[in-house]
Amino acid sequence: MAQAVLDSPALEGFAGELVRDGDPAYDELRAVFNAAIDRKPALIARCAGVADVIAALACAREQGLDVSVRGGGHSVAGHAVVDGGLMIDLRPMSQVRVDPEQRTAWCGGGANWGQLDRETQAFGLAVTGGRMPDTGVGGLTLGGGSGWLERKYGFTVDSLISVELVTADGQLVVASADRNPELFWALKGGGGNFGVATGFEFRLHEVGPLVYGGMMMFPADGAVDLLKAYRAFMEDAPDEICSGAAVLCAPPEEFVPEEVRGKPVLAVIGCYVGPIDAGEAAFGPLREWGPALSMMQPMPYTVVQQLISPGNPPGRQHYWKAGFLDELSDAAIETFVSHATNVVSPFQASLMLPLGGMFARAPEGDTPLKYRQAKWDYHVLGQWADPAEAERNITWVRDFDAVMAEYAEEGVYVNFVAEPSDAAIKAGFGEEAYARLVAVKDEYDPENVFRSNTNIPPS
Repeated sequence: MAQAVLDSPALEGFAGELVRDGDPAYDELRAVFNAAIDRKPALIARCAGVADVIAALACAREQGLDVSVRGGGHSVAGHAVVDGGLMIDLRPMSQVRVDPEQRTAWCGGGANWGQLDRETQAFGLAVTGGRMPDTGVGGLTLGGGSGWLERKYGFTVDSLISVELVTADGQLVVASADRNPELFWALKGGGGNFGVATGFEFRLHEVGPLVYGGMMMFPADGAVDLLKAYRAFMEDAPDEICSGAAVLCAPPEEFVPEEVRGKPVLAVIGCYVGPIDAGEAAFGPLREWGPALSMMQPMPYTVVQQLISPGNPPGRQHYWKAGFLDELSDAAIETFVSHATNVVSPFQASLMLPLGGMFARAPEGDTPLKYRQAKWDYHVLGQWADPAEAERNITWVRDFDAVMAEYAEEGVYVNFVAEPSDAAIKAGFGEEAYARLVAVKDEYDPENVFRSNTNIPPS
């Protein structure tokens, strides 16, 4: 079958690389961040440009192949790769251009946040991006775009200027506020349902390049009271304080104090988007709590963007759940800490992320996202190394999420979950916005070619 696909007239003149099973690079190229995903596409089309994307889609239509689109490959659900189908690999299309005078950036659909941050930070500029540098720009943006800067500058889509998109029938369109505005609205959170995004243009903001940030760790035996104190701290926090709390196991490293080494801790991670001295003062109350370890100091914003990378290396298996909270009650905190400290893998982490700020003040209806008024977002990350431990870890995540559901809203941020239900997907948009998304799907992808995603089926 792979040979028949390679012989497709649609691929004549393909400028990129075509890789199939048996080729030396095949296994490396099909691997994604979540090692639990082990799918084998019939063909990997590493696209050098838009013409290659159009050709790959034409080949898939001709051969009757399912299609997936790979940017960073960071989706926990493994949307980037499809068994027996055609994987459109955009990673060669990772160019970044910055206009510091206009404070804008353009990047190819295969760029990741490390590449984009490197270029924008040369001018002390940034846009809300993924919390790990190998996260793809495309997948994160199309799902909404949560990141450390969201309280100061909103989700990634709140700074989106335009998207270059190849549709299911091979047409190249540009979506912006002035061009194809309904498609542009749908792309600001509706996922990869409408085409292959080959380029993104963003509005940039002043960030760093030095910020006050880092991580503090506190013994987990005081986590309930500390998380209540953190709740109070964030309720009065200015937008410039961009932060999150997490219960995780401290690494068994020399720099970690012996009393918490390898044990559950409450970590506070984040940065201050503003003057260094103001940031040091702003995080002062947290230092008074007596952390076992404090790594808060002036550091490049690009280092902040890498803080959680060592705890999330490639090659481990993952299963995630998440939910929004209108209020972080005492009961919710006690439930969260009770389950977060009772882990079945030392690699598991449970995040409690404060929202508000510019995330909440985005103009109503500007994006399809309904959950702007939520105040907190919990994120349960199951992570393990031994495939034999999969069932045990997945059960732990599901049980944790089930008890948190008592306090949560119906909708979810789709980039944080492995298997969102249809009801949760719809609730995250709301009835009216979901109907609009279906109408856009009907116009641009009526045959649901793009379904390897958090799918919005056409009517």
